[in-house]
Amino acid sequence: MAKKTFDELISQASTPVFVDFYADWCGPCRSIAPTVKKLAEEFSGRLTVVKINVDKQPDVAARFQVQGIPALLLFSGGSVVWRSSGALPYQALKTEITRALGW
Repeated sequence: MAKKTFDELISQASTPVFVDFYADWCGPCRSIAPTVKKLAEEFSGRLTVVKINVDKQPDVAARFQVQGIPALLLFSGGSVVWRSSGALPYQALKTEITRALGW
């Protein structure tokens, strides 16, 4: 995803945007992938889920000071409203997202 496309997605999304910064070689990233997929399915239509490969898009990762992966960021209204690094269990991730968005 190009920088312009990412910026447009974040700023123009009709729903909050959850971004998973990952790398193919990252074990914890692979372990959280099913959790992120489940999240996308459960919140379909209410939350946009995007995966950014830090090896292919280091500029996007650098802009958001992603230093460890997986890094999880939640955007609402074009701004970061929540962030975490490391793999979280599904229920903890769901709780954090719903709390951050006031759902």
